[in-house]
Amino acid sequence: MTYLRTLAVVALLSAGLAGPAMAQGTHSHGGHAMPGNPSATHDDDMMKMIQAMKPDPKDPASTKDFKAADMTMMHDMHVPYTGNADVDFRTHMIPHHKGAVAMAQVALKHAKDPETKAMAQKIIDDQEKEISEMEAWLKKKGK
Repeated sequence: MTYLRTLAVVALLSAGLAGPAMAQGTHSHGGHAMPGNPSATHDDDMMKMIQAMKPDPKDPASTKDFKAADMTMMHDMHVPYTGNADVDFRTHMIPHHKGAVAMAQVALKHAKDPETKAMAQKIIDDQEKEISEMEAWLKKKGK
């Protein structure tokens, strides 16, 4: 993924996730307290997650690639719910699995350890098969 595309995904996520999170935090019924830290909220946690995924010029190449994969997965997982658990499961798992494939591809590109590379290839093979099965089921059901 190119740096500019990564920035675009960051901007979309920031606009789509950070805006509501920040708005919720301004209301008395805003975020929920996190266990062990009553002042932290889920909204704070989401903001930290988004910040951690933003590209940094000082990041090594593998980190840049992992962050890009994470950002794409998070963006693509923002799928509306239908109320049908069978459909919702698949429509949310597909981008999750595609994110796993993207991360495994980063590992194949950058990892040095043969066991890591073997695991990454197994994840690609398994997840791509499951993605195809879920997409076929959705197509069969007209979804």
